[in-house]
Amino acid sequence: MAASLRALRALVLLAGFYLLGIALLAVLAAADWAAATWLHPAVAGKILIVTVVLAIPIVRGMFMLRTPKGEPLPGIPVTEGQEPALWQAVREVAEQVGTRAPDEIVLIDEVNAAVGEDARLLGLLPGTRRLYLGLPLMTGLDEMQLRAVLAHEMGHYANLDTRLTPLIARGRAQLIRTVAHFHERADKKIAKERAKQEKKAEKRLAQGKKAKEIDTDGEGAMYRAMAAVYTAYGKFYLRASLSGARRQELAADLAAVRIAGRDATASALRELNALDWAHDFYLRCYASIGLGSGLMPPEGQFFGGFRTMLAARSADLDELRTELSTEPASPYDSHPALAERVARIEALPDDGRAAQAARPSLDLLADADASVAALEPAVLSPQVLALPRVSWEELVHATMLRYSGQRTAAVHEAVTAEGVTGGGVTSGGIAAEGLTGDGITGDGVTAEAGTAEAGTGDRAEAGAPDLAALLDAIDADPALRWRLADRFPKSEEAAAATGRVAREFARPVVRRALKQLADVELTARGLARWQLSWSESATLGYRSDIYDRLDEALDAAVADQSDTEPLRKLVLAP
Repeated sequence: MAASLRALRALVLLAGFYLLGIALLAVLAAADWAAATWLHPAVAGKILIVTVVLAIPIVRGMFMLRTPKGEPLPGIPVTEGQEPALWQAVREVAEQVGTRAPDEIVLIDEVNAAVGEDARLLGLLPGTRRLYLGLPLMTGLDEMQLRAVLAHEMGHYANLDTRLTPLIARGRAQLIRTVAHFHERADKKIAKERAKQEKKAEKRLAQGKKAKEIDTDGEGAMYRAMAAVYTAYGKFYLRASLSGARRQELAADLAAVRIAGRDATASALRELNALDWAHDFYLRCYASIGLGSGLMPPEGQFFGGFRTMLAARSADLDELRTELSTEPASPYDSHPALAERVARIEALPDDGRAAQAARPSLDLLADADASVAALEPAVLSPQVLALPRVSWEELVHATMLRYSGQRTAAVHEAVTAEGVTGGGVTSGGIAAEGLTGDGITGDGVTAEAGTAEAGTGDRAEAGAPDLAALLDAIDADPALRWRLADRFPKSEEAAAATGRVAREFARPVVRRALKQLADVELTARGLARWQLSWSESATLGYRSDIYDRLDEALDAAVADQSDTEPLRKLVLAP
């Protein structure tokens, strides 16, 4: 479809929003006229009030003639004097694509590149053009792959696609605001009615009477009905505009192929799929793991460690480069399925540029490490920046110690329920042998960032049973071990087992509980320490003489003829 026809359709769709508003206002006006003609003045007056209230958000939506500018993304603006090589590459791509270069370049903290323009007159008059370029994206791409990404983004401008974007975005923003306003009014009306009914219920209860059940089903129905009308049109609006948008994406891919080559463009799309997952994983499982413990990675490493993790997890990334989505992210996503885009590109004839060498795209920066470090104060909050900085090794160890209080809570609860008490157990321990709670077993350092505050600090509650107390209780009553296993969840097969078979199911459960408590003691005594790994989960490293004997000591403690002495000597001896 030609650009002029796409523009005409965008204008028609936008006009439809206003026509919808006019039609609804006409219906409300007709209701007022009918009420004034046929109903009692008092009733007609109430209807008039309702129609006026409903008309206000409609009118507001119709007169939102200016789409508000989006908040600029936080990042580092870089001038041509600061980053000459980067600016030169961007200008070259813009010239090759056939559009003007951006006026500004801002380095951001996302796996993304985007070009925005502060256009006027519904996007028909150009304005300041700005390139947002993610440093995590540059970390994972070589220069030719980066040029392919830039060519795709600028290709939209060369095709005049982005002249239409403000038209579509304007209608979408108006629809969303109008719908949100209706829902907000409906929610307020429901909340007001609920508060009114709850107050009446409290009075009845205070008088010893039975309170009525709270019922707000009918409240805000008119507002929700109005929102439903606009929601239905919004879905039509998006579906009608997205067919052209997806063709524009494919055209931009061809522009990237022309500039950077078939193979570089296809590999860039595959790399983006891997980098998007990897960066999210890095932020959750590395960069932010210490926030709950009040700790930060070394200066410049909150984002800087991403490069280290990419190098260590190349095998994981290889899988993600081949596992491409075959469906769009949503029915309204302007991008076709990634697998479709890559297949279209790779099906093109060989252009002879498969073997072209390319340097890492970070080499386009004058000082990549300094840029990554400068991103921290530009993006992170002052509260986060004020946290103490420690080495990665100290960060992982301290964070895992915090988590261990949460990990051993179930063990302490089960042991206490059996009547075993102790004198305040040291927090520490691990998420071992599958008992990882919310963590990511087999990947990353630990659990989701932000959960560390659930830990118990340096010491657990006074009176919590420790390893010594549990071993004393087992010596006094060996059958305690099997009763202890009953305190933990069981499979159907284990629950149905009896006799020796039941003990075989219980043995590994008790062994895990003993190991967790043993690890608490060992970390507290400095005989074990959590170790950072960039390629897999953090592990608890033991002193060599302990590592060799711990399994044997645990096996002896859970044997049919229990012997707790080896575990005592190994873990509890001074």
